[in-house]
Amino acid sequence: MTSQIVVTNLGKKYKRYSNRWIRLIEWLTFGRYQNHQATWILRNINFELQQGESLGVIGVNGAGKSTLLKLLTGTSTPTEGSLEIRGRVAALLELGMGFHQDFTGRVNAMMTCQMMGYTHEESQDLIHEIREFSELGDYLDQPVRVYSTGMQVRLAFSAATVTRPDILMVDEALSVGDAYFQHKCISRIREYRDKGTTLLFVSHDPGAVKSLCNRAILLDNGSIVKDGAPDSVLDYYNSVIARKRSDDDISQVTGDDGKVSTRSGNGKARITSVDITHEEGKTARTFLVGEDVTLCCTVKFRDSIKKPVVGILFRDRMGNDVFGTNSNHLAQTEIKVVPDESLEFSFSFPLNIGVGNYSVSVAVHGGATHLEDNCDWWDRCLSLQVVPGSGPAFVGVVSLPVQLEISNL
Repeated sequence: MTSQIVVTNLGKKYKRYSNRWIRLIEWLTFGRYQNHQATWILRNINFELQQGESLGVIGVNGAGKSTLLKLLTGTSTPTEGSLEIRGRVAALLELGMGFHQDFTGRVNAMMTCQMMGYTHEESQDLIHEIREFSELGDYLDQPVRVYSTGMQVRLAFSAATVTRPDILMVDEALSVGDAYFQHKCISRIREYRDKGTTLLFVSHDPGAVKSLCNRAILLDNGSIVKDGAPDSVLDYYNSVIARKRSDDDISQVTGDDGKVSTRSGNGKARITSVDITHEEGKTARTFLVGEDVTLCCTVKFRDSIKKPVVGILFRDRMGNDVFGTNSNHLAQTEIKVVPDESLEFSFSFPLNIGVGNYSVSVAVHGGATHLEDNCDWWDRCLSLQVVPGSGPAFVGVVSLPVQLEISNL
């Protein structure tokens, strides 16, 4: 069966009552008397997910991410709109959802398998695989109430993914587990995705979204505000977060390379130019591994800022953070500025990163991070390419100064 998700004008609202008696009166009058406040959690949600696609759903707390998954898995019913799901679904929602705390892990795993459509005999055959993957050992026959949160995640994920589903939906429960099991889960998700499983993944972890998903949507105030490649959606997400802290002006800027980047800020300061040069001061966009470079940023301060901070961030072609620093990290904390003054910030360093294409983002703010008094945050303001140098070959995104010694024993 071809797996597919089609969501059309989906909406979900909840009724809020001032007291329980008004709820009762409304129920007894079959809705003829109504005295409640309607709160829309989701509204006008539209998207399609084809077989083999992997979609990351991101957004701030309260944006409606978990509600969307509940609607897609059938644990909640929509107020309006429709959704169509084709294929066998495996879902991992809130921690412990569906588990009976007094039953053993084995019984809960059996129940999970049977809810996915397996017979009692088939579920028994799958228990060994669940036990092996979860690594719960003898705890599998202990009541779930004695489990730690990480152990519950192990059981829930192992049972939900014991066989490859057509559609896999994962909420943020994986963030509770230990790093070892998180990597194990990510490897299984990636394996299923590569074999054709459709993935819908809710997470606050940008690295996981970029690694697992080829598409992302951003939910804000119950609506989809951005749908596209994960790196561009996550860039815009950073602007949304900054906007929560201050009344920022978010705009989409097209760079010299034709790619659209995100720029946000309250306008107290403005980045007027960004350039990267060779050691001798010549502008370039192609550099050797380990070459000394200088990244220059010119900032015009329109208002007085008590302790301005300017930062830089390198990302690889997948949008993953490679290296970032700022003037605060570099102990430059006593920068004095006056309105209408321009300053140039020059960051000099050896480009000890791997061969590939990179982008540079620059920000100026009034706190330790761009979330505090964000003045101007310019994402992907320039791109550069790193090519092999004269040093030894290596793999990865960082070039370490390794010395090798070989001794007789």
